[in-house]
Amino acid sequence: MKWRGRERSSNIEDRRGQRSGGLGGLGGLGRSGGIRIPTGRGSRGGISGLIGIVVVLGIIWFATGQNPLDMLTGGSSMGPASSATSRQLPAEGQDELADFVGVVVKETEDLWNEQFAAIGEDYPEPVVVLFTDAVNTACGAADSSVGPFYCPGDSKVYIDLSFYDQLHRQFGAPGDFAQAYVLAHEVGHHIQNLTGVLPELNRARQSMSQEESNAWSVRVELQADCYAGVWANYAGQENLLDSGDIEEALNAANQIGDDTLQKRMQGFAVPKTFNHGTSAQRQEWFARGYQSGNPGDCDTFSGNV
Repeated sequence: MKWRGRERSSNIEDRRGQRSGGLGGLGGLGRSGGIRIPTGRGSRGGISGLIGIVVVLGIIWFATGQNPLDMLTGGSSMGPASSATSRQLPAEGQDELADFVGVVVKETEDLWNEQFAAIGEDYPEPVVVLFTDAVNTACGAADSSVGPFYCPGDSKVYIDLSFYDQLHRQFGAPGDFAQAYVLAHEVGHHIQNLTGVLPELNRARQSMSQEESNAWSVRVELQADCYAGVWANYAGQENLLDSGDIEEALNAANQIGDDTLQKRMQGFAVPKTFNHGTSAQRQEWFARGYQSGNPGDCDTFSGNV
């Protein structure tokens, strides 16, 4: 990705090196109103009317055994941050990654500001928090083991930059555009949060079985993948893509599919426990967003996924 020398987002909160305190309480769970956005393609592809469902969290919750919807619905907190430390990169590598994150976030802001402006709305930009080992959020305390995640209680994305080393070494997904895909996915959850339909999901989830809840979580995560693909399309229009970038993102989507993760970690997959989608589903929905550039094509809540 052609990112060096480009403008960084001003919405970066650097908490690296800070110690995390006790468990924070659950914050507000999203907007009560919601933003109506028209269907159809604008200059870069419009957003579908009253998009999807609001939710939360990052890409490897399977490793913690927790359903991503739990944090938003009060089913469980994220729990006290553990004492385990993440694999830390040298300071020079961390600073370069911090610059990279700032540039990618700025590019997502440009895309979504354009989309919201097209319908006369302001885009409330999320803050991205860089942390080391553990962090307190409006959604509770978390450590690096949960991976990057989005907290709707404070509209912030949280990431320990050492995750990118893990993405490369442990999950077999190297490359700067694999890293960009992760960020764009989390920003996709912020877009979902702005639709304001979380209270309806919360009420519906009270009567859902765990398997049904997992199925809703899959649809939420696949929509965020599709929004990441829409951003990749935008990056291509801005001439930011290098040869092989899309392949890097598709490989990352493959490596973090529920079936692939479960087979890697326990030797077999249990489909009824999937809460992010299979490798094939994640690749398909990222590709759909990338090929169309139209957020209106990211409806994962109608029909089969």
